[in-house]
Amino acid sequence: MPRYEYQCQKCGTFEVNQRISDPALTHHTCGAPAERLISQNAFSLKGSGWYSDGYSGSKTSGSVTKSTSSD
Repeated sequence: MPRYEYQCQKCGTFEVNQRISDPALTHHTCGAPAERLISQNAFSLKGSGWYSDGYSGSKTSGSVTKSTSSD
């Protein structure tokens, strides 16, 4: 279940675990309306194998070229 951050008009911010389909809340302590905030998440795609490194067009398709030497 996602964790949402809310901004209360009187008290400040607080966090709540709730479904995305649940309606916006009022602050449980003071009863004032609270607005759901959009926060930055910590999800990051790191390492090899992701689209930006794994599927670039600069790689060859497996054909091998032989170099010939003239003596």
